[in-house]
Amino acid sequence: MAIHAAPHARSTGAAPAVDGPWRDPCLTPEERVADLIPRMTLEEKTAQLYGIWVGADSEGDGVAPHQNDMVDPVDWDDLTTRGLGQLTRPFGTAPVDPGLGALSLARAQERIAGAGRFGIPALAHEECLAGFTAWGATAYPVPLSWGAAWNPDLVTEMAHRIGTDMRAVGVHQGLAPVLDVVRDLRWGRVEETIGEDPYLVATIGTAYVRGLESAGIIATLKHFAGYAASAGARNLSPVRAGAREMADVILPPFEMALREGGARSVMHSYAEIDGVPPAADHTLLTGLLRDTWGFTGTVVADYFGIGFLETLHKVAADRADAARLALGAGVDVELPTVRSYGDVLVAAVREGAVDEALVDRALHRVLLQKCELGLLDPDWSPLPAALKGGTGPERARDTVDLDPPENRALARQLAEQACVLLANPGGTLPLRDAGRIAVVGPRADDALAMLGCYSFPSHVGVSHPGSETGIDVPTVLESLRAEFPDSGVGFAAGCEVDGADTSGIADAARLAGDADVCVAVLGDRAGLFGRGTSGEGCDAADLALPGVQGELLDALLASGTPVVLVLLTGRPYALGRWADRTAAVVQAFFPGEEGGPALAGVVSGRVNPSGRLPVGVPQGPGGQPWTYLQPPLGLVSGVSNLDPTPLYAFGHGLSYTTFDWEPGGPVPAEIPTDGSAEIEITVRNTGEREGAEVVQLYLHDPVAQTTRPQARLIGFARVPLAAGAAARVRFRFHADLTSFTGIGGRRVVEPGELELRLATSSDAADVRRTVRLRLTGPERIVDHRRRLVCGTSVEPAPVPEPAAN
Repeated sequence: MAIHAAPHARSTGAAPAVDGPWRDPCLTPEERVADLIPRMTLEEKTAQLYGIWVGADSEGDGVAPHQNDMVDPVDWDDLTTRGLGQLTRPFGTAPVDPGLGALSLARAQERIAGAGRFGIPALAHEECLAGFTAWGATAYPVPLSWGAAWNPDLVTEMAHRIGTDMRAVGVHQGLAPVLDVVRDLRWGRVEETIGEDPYLVATIGTAYVRGLESAGIIATLKHFAGYAASAGARNLSPVRAGAREMADVILPPFEMALREGGARSVMHSYAEIDGVPPAADHTLLTGLLRDTWGFTGTVVADYFGIGFLETLHKVAADRADAARLALGAGVDVELPTVRSYGDVLVAAVREGAVDEALVDRALHRVLLQKCELGLLDPDWSPLPAALKGGTGPERARDTVDLDPPENRALARQLAEQACVLLANPGGTLPLRDAGRIAVVGPRADDALAMLGCYSFPSHVGVSHPGSETGIDVPTVLESLRAEFPDSGVGFAAGCEVDGADTSGIADAARLAGDADVCVAVLGDRAGLFGRGTSGEGCDAADLALPGVQGELLDALLASGTPVVLVLLTGRPYALGRWADRTAAVVQAFFPGEEGGPALAGVVSGRVNPSGRLPVGVPQGPGGQPWTYLQPPLGLVSGVSNLDPTPLYAFGHGLSYTTFDWEPGGPVPAEIPTDGSAEIEITVRNTGEREGAEVVQLYLHDPVAQTTRPQARLIGFARVPLAAGAAARVRFRFHADLTSFTGIGGRRVVEPGELELRLATSSDAADVRRTVRLRLTGPERIVDHRRRLVCGTSVEPAPVPEPAAN
């Protein structure tokens, strides 16, 4: 249904019923908010602390409350007379033309402002995990691909474009990035993460925050904290991480994104950590986040997370008790819709169960943000930039392009840089004289194979059968046929993504046997809550390829034709069974709408692969799903028959060119525990074509007061080089980067011997230069104000003159 203006609605531009200094843009936001809050009734105050889940009307007439099993019915006209804090996902709820969606949102905002005494519009938020989750918007590679590209600058540019598109149609806040560090590869939401290393997650995630915030969108860090460390890799399962794992692995990406990136919002996680749900954890949301880190933005609830205190965690007796716990902990805004922060909260305050000061505290933060966005200004207009040309449906339809050529070009560039060449033992790739190509596999001819769980077609479109995708997503099959126009390209699916049907395998093997090369395209189907093999609520029992895809691959290899394995997945799968049998292996993590052409370019050689693994690829499917950040007891040894060593290590990736590494200048043998040193290496492209090397800097701490990972990433640089060119890579190492949580529970920089390893992966066999130095002086206690980033520079290096004849 469409929402029509309430009879008492004012026209936009009319003075609010309650005016005052709070409307004066010449005053500071603090002064304006301090004037406004005492003028508000309790009902008006609480109305700013929740959202309403809505969907844009397909004719541009407004928004309608979203109805599903988890959303209580709401009386729109009654609620909006009090004002409204947020509009939840006006674009990301149903397929709507973006121009009409912008018009619907503008009309809804006009009515919200007209209905209340203060004329304050709502703040609109959307998902933007791998692009703006709206019909027709660019579907970029998922965050795991951002990690695979190891290119913060490109991620910043992508986020800026996403934010610009969102802001142009009237959205204010984006629910991204995900800063969870992968702890168990079986977890369904691995695709949403950036990787298994906190430094990689922190630097790439912070780059995304910078880009989104630079476009005027409030970036929302999620999920704070510990969500990905769930027991058994089950979604929404208890977290049993200790204090050191929290401090040294889980929290640093949030620290960096707040301090270095300037994120203005944080979303609490669904987890429970040692028995305490973050939504009710004052120590986490107020003591650490605000009192220690100095965060001044808003904390928003993960969807239904406040209600879960009552229904799932059982730490609240009822809705009012859930409101008391969440407000007291520091959750400012209830999302996606009102359940505990509306009339229930009003009654609890009046009965003395909740202190009104807690309401005012959250309200202050919410109104400050609205003030900074211009939503309290007298000249505020509901019309976003995209609608400046007109406001009628006939003028809005087909006028907003959320997938312009420049977006697609960037999506392809990121997809190309994120493709990881895992293996190429015989130099099968790139294919030159391809001859007959058999393209086989359930992911080869499905556009959705490119897209993650939070892309609009996978997240929303599947609930609207018959609706158009809204964007062009070439499949791998289509892309290979375009890439090899003179080759005969045959296709057989062979099997489904999951399920037990093997009836198509024999035909697929025959097709492969008649070809010169077989490209096997296997992997995941993204979905929600069991409707996929990857995605939210799609956790895996083990790391075997889904369904009978392993049997299909066995049959293709038995055909005798060289098999190039192309993986389109949301997590890594165990490949040890085929390690010595495939001709080549290419890994892509849901590479977005331009992933098909990117992969075809890697296969043909048009694209030189430069991606590096953000997560290790396991050898076997069961029992050893952990990450490279292991102390000695977590590594292979004689005390267990299980070997957790990955088949391909974190940071691994091959190229079609070769690189030599030459040591740089000397490094001092000693530096103080508050000192620094520069470490250099020169990288030279010794091959015949352009390529990019990723120089990784790892720390090895031989002896420490608590057990430490055998190696951990503390810096990296992506180095693109023309054939024959060289670059000098300089890392500005500071002793703060060695800090860890010591025996007394404080973060320390400890004196002693260290090894700094310049390497192509976390595998010790891939170390190219080792620098040994000693930290001297007293042990230092440091906090979040420590240096978080290893400064890096890349400069052209001179190319030696050819020797005279």
